[in-house]
Amino acid sequence: MPMTVSTIAIDGPAASGKSTAAETLARRLGYLYFDTGVMYRAVTLAALRRLGGVESEEDVVQLASSVVIDVRPPSIDDGRAYDVVLDSDDVTWQIRAEDVNRSVSVVSAYPGVRESMTRQQRRIGERGHVVMVGRDIGTVVMPDAEAKFYIDASAEVRAQRRYDEMIARGDEVKYLDILISIINRDQIDSTREVAPLCMAEDAIHIMTDTMTREEVVDVMLTYITEKEA
Repeated sequence: MPMTVSTIAIDGPAASGKSTAAETLARRLGYLYFDTGVMYRAVTLAALRRLGGVESEEDVVQLASSVVIDVRPPSIDDGRAYDVVLDSDDVTWQIRAEDVNRSVSVVSAYPGVRESMTRQQRRIGERGHVVMVGRDIGTVVMPDAEAKFYIDASAEVRAQRRYDEMIARGDEVKYLDILISIINRDQIDSTREVAPLCMAEDAIHIMTDTMTREEVVDVMLTYITEKEA
């Protein structure tokens, strides 16, 4: 039976596990998984290709207002969770390039870029059957989402998770450095002027310190099922 809860917003701080939980939830519902961060990566890629860099805020903002970015269910079975399309060009893997990694934080900090991306994110959200994840989805992008969740964990647990992931990849890192970075990121995200990280008043707060991904998804599914009833 088709579900009436069609728009689901998931927010939370860095390394809280919100993306993996959102992707699993979307897969179990048969919905589009939409990590809004890919939009900023697509703008960054466009700026690098067309402007030769991201240093000019005015030029990047103007570019962001003119490009059309879409996120769709995956059309190719190559490990992707979705298609990212930039002006009809499939850039799903190109947005993961190292030069994009180095520049995306600059682009995503431009208020004008965030305003343009919010409009495009809403356009995708209005189609329904979407699980959208970010830091301002339930408060700014989709304030009318039918289900909202705030996936959280202590800074220490989030740092440990990221440390374990990086060590498993063979990276040489220190736990304390990661913890400091996460605390700094939380401060930046929660105090920025445009769309700061905060929990929507009607969001379900899930602390994941002692939970597995499947347990988090089960909590969300239970809530959605209850709303259906």
